[in-house]
Amino acid sequence: MILVINTSGNGIELLLDNKHTKIEVVKQAVALPQTVTDFLKQNNVQMSDLTAIGVIVGPGSFTGIRMGIAYAKGLGIALNIPVIGINIFELYMYENPDAFVAIDSGRGDFFVASKIHEPGTMTIEEVETEQMKCPLTVGHKPYNFMCAKDIVETKIKNGNLEPVIPMYLRPSYAEK
Repeated sequence: MILVINTSGNGIELLLDNKHTKIEVVKQAVALPQTVTDFLKQNNVQMSDLTAIGVIVGPGSFTGIRMGIAYAKGLGIALNIPVIGINIFELYMYENPDAFVAIDSGRGDFFVASKIHEPGTMTIEEVETEQMKCPLTVGHKPYNFMCAKDIVETKIKNGNLEPVIPMYLRPSYAEK
């Protein structure tokens, strides 16, 4: 069974095969271990039943992403199973591979990517121009988190077991 963890936003989102939960929490780092334990228990799954862990690597909350990755890696080491990184763009483009993804960063610009655009940031003016190069623009509606399991399975099947690192598209506040 594959567990997928998303801490890139305000809450905690978990996926286990076709079972999904999303909860809002105040402190992700405090809530994540118990939330995972409770979710597995509710679904009659033991930690030892897990065969892989997927984790969202960004873009999103700087601290949330780092914390989710650290937790996933810790579980992966303890269980001796692969940990696979997934970025939000992959979730959007799974169902719309030719789309231009533009996600409002909340800081006056957009996180963007497509088949012809490397992940990065753009101003609204740049988005208005660049999105025209793709047949569809997504990012303004929620992505389908349910496809994360398929993405993890495909990466494992293709031997894409590269190290899981955060996807940072701009410097942190501390670096500025």
